Amino acid sequence: MANNIISTGRQTIIAESHSVAALVNYINGDFENAVSKIFESKGRLVISGIGKSAIIAQKIVASLNSTGTPSLFLHAADAIHGDIGMVQQDDVVMIISKSGDSPEIKVLVPLIKNFKNTLIAMCGNMQSYLAKCADIVLNTTVEEEASPYNLAPTSSTTAQMVMGDAISVCLMELRGFNSEDFAKFHPGGTLGKKLYLRVAELSINNEKPSVNEESLLKEVIIEITKKRLGVTVVLDENENIIGIITDGDLRRMLEKDLYHAGVKAKDIMTSNPKTIDSQSLAVIALDIMRNKNITQLVVTENNKYAGIIHLHDLIKEGII
Repeated sequence: MANNIISTGRQTIIAESHSVAALVNYINGDFENAVSKIFESKGRLVISGIGKSAIIAQKIVASLNSTGTPSLFLHAADAIHGDIGMVQQDDVVMIISKSGDSPEIKVLVPLIKNFKNTLIAMCGNMQSYLAKCADIVLNTTVEEEASPYNLAPTSSTTAQMVMGDAISVCLMELRGFNSEDFAKFHPGGTLGKKLYLRVAELSINNEKPSVNEESLLKEVIIEITKKRLGVTVVLDENENIIGIITDGDLRRMLEKDLYHAGVKAKDIMTSNPKTIDSQSLAVIALDIMRNKNITQLVVTENNKYAGIIHLHDLIKEGII
């Protein structure tokens, strides 16, 4: 039984991968026209379908909206019972269907044509009613489904989704959609935070531990303990950053038996500490910490000491 399960799982993946690979042959002039028509449209892209194709349509709508192409989903069954009013004059309509001959599709197509909207068909049957009526046809034909007896939509829905992704990526490039744009549409969650959260937004909540280079060891320990960040910056008389002392530095000093009453900050500090500008992305701070195997960074603003960002700040915000 276990061998059969593993074999079937592998065969399913192989079958669907072959169907996806075959789509390369259908990225042609029709595909280019469809993408151009959507890009040049003054309205939205309305995507409709029935059954499993409707679910794929919703996923494609979500991908387009999150990457700068205003889109909405229109269920084919609801469309012919009043929701067709969602379609506006400047909208482009795309209908997704494997067969292209579903009863709901046959009712919906003439309505779209009467409204004079550009109709794009994403379909797996080039001889279907939908394909013959559409202005542009995206071919998502698959040789067979991955399911037994060629029944359940598997390879066909995968092909539809991949074709939708290809459209989305092309539109992203045409719009010059970049990481900053992406962050605007994804402000929540870890992904959004990685794209927009700045160092200053985290370090502002922390204390600013500092001592001068002539401070005695007792003052250093008090400052590190009081500010609760496990570190203090060492500043010169002009408030320039000249070093850093961590609680690890203190432990190593004791291990080496270097303590005496006259020890000063300048004697145990690490010169030229790693710094980061306050307006840098927090994820860059994380990369530096990982690469240097450290847990804090000195934050600067206009080359002056502005605070500390700690690894715990990044963990708390879910950056890691």
